[in-house]
Amino acid sequence: MDIQCFNCQKSFSLDSTQVGRRDECPHCYADLHSCKACKFYDTTAYNECREPMADRITEKEKANFCDYFQLQTQHNAEKEVDHLKAAMDLFKKK
Repeated sequence: MDIQCFNCQKSFSLDSTQVGRRDECPHCYADLHSCKACKFYDTTAYNECREPMADRITEKEKANFCDYFQLQTQHNAEKEVDHLKAAMDLFKKK
């Protein structure tokens, strides 16, 4: 699984998307189980999280115990961009 670190932007591989609270980026040692590494992280959403049931976490770059955490992979990011483009295409004038 290819991952891009939210902090240093370097790519690396993991065997699975399951990461523990103490797992870190091998390049810059940023916490992987953090809001900024989660696929639900969104600065435009309430509490900066698209998961409505998640507890509020103030330190977005620090490791946390969120039960809804899902690691943001490059595949997930590309998929979200494709969905956004498809939605925008619906409203284009022809």
